[in-house]
This record gives sequence, C-alpha cells and structure tokens, in this order.
Amino acid sequence: MSGISLQDLSFSYPGSSFRLHVNGLEVAPGAGFGLLGPSGAGKTTLLRLMTGLLQPQSGLVQLGSTALQTLSEAERRAFRLSEVGLVFQDFALLDYLTVEENILLPQRFRSHPSDSASDRARDLAERLEIGQHWQKLAGQLSQGERQRIAIARALAHQPQFVFADEPTASLDSRRRSRVIDLLMEYTNEQQACLVMVTHDTELMPLFPNHARVEDFTS
Repeated sequence: MSGISLQDLSFSYPGSSFRLHVNGLEVAPGAGFGLLGPSGAGKTTLLRLMTGLLQPQSGLVQLGSTALQTLSEAERRAFRLSEVGLVFQDFALLDYLTVEENILLPQRFRSHPSDSASDRARDLAERLEIGQHWQKLAGQLSQGERQRIAIARALAHQPQFVFADEPTASLDSRRRSRVIDLLMEYTNEQQACLVMVTHDTELMPLFPNHARVEDFTS
C-alpha cells in the first residue's frame, strides 16, 4: 500500500469535551484529499494525528507500508524528515535564516541529503514567486511570502506524503490558484498523497475526495 489509511482512530484531549473518531479514511497516491471545517473544529488535530505529531488513544494511522503507532518518537521524526512534507499553519520558519536556508533546512537533518535538493528548492521558489528573495531573511518578508517559503520547503525533498494546513490563507486569489495548481501537479507527477485542510469552501470542488471535519468530531 502506498497511500494513507486511517482505521478506527480515536483521540481526545485530557480535560476537554473534544472527541475525534475516524472509522475509516483512505487517500490514494496521485490524489488530493480536502478536509473542510471552520477554525477550531479539529482540522489541525486530525492532520497532526496523520503525521504522527500526535498519538491517538486507539486506532491505526498508516502511511504507505508504515504504521506510525509502531514507531518510536525518534523513528517517527526520521520518517517525517524522509517521507513527509508539512506546511504548518504558522509556517514554522526561522526568521534569522534566509529563504534558501529555510527551504533547505530539513536537508540538514536527513541521514542522506539529496544532491539535487538545492536545484529543486530554487525552482520551487521561482514558481512560487519568491526567487527574488532567495538571500533575504525570512523575518523580512510578508505573511504571503513566508507562506510560500513554507510550501517550497515542504516539497523540496520530494516527499511521498504532503500535509498542508491552510496553505493559501495569506494569499491573494491569483497566488492561491498558483499554489493549489502546484500542489496538485506535484501530487500527480510524483504519485504522492496530498491532504489539505482549509476553511475555504471555494476550494472543495478542486478535490474529488473531501470531507468535513465535523463528520469526525463531537
């Protein structure tokens, strides 16, 4: 199996009435999955469960042939560095590093860095219209530019699994379309799996497979 599979997944926060349960969810390679819902509904929680950043109380999260619950914390981290591209809602950039350094930062922590990652990073930066800021510090750039750095960083190492948390929230309509096109193109060309969470109902027709987070929470 090279896709994403969730089975009988349950999660709750201690001391909270929030409950999340997924009977079954499949994301096929080469396809995108859209997860829709308002702020605070649990979209980010589900995304963090799917990447191993949170651990469920019960159930299965499988990415390809890897069942995340069978891995140690260090093994999950190594798996994410190798196989997962993450676009965080807060971008998670280091403001004192340049655009180039931020995009290539995950390469520093990989056991086998890719020789071609720098070329891919520069190409992504150009396509996302941040190439002119290549040597600028991330902290000097706008929210929209910072969001595009985060997207380039998520794709530069050619991950099999891409998870994007509100990746177009800080973008105008033209750049939003460019980002969605890039993510879909990457997913198709690399036969990767894409899961994108958003509150933007206008984006849902772009995803043949989608769900509302309210279907999984109580």
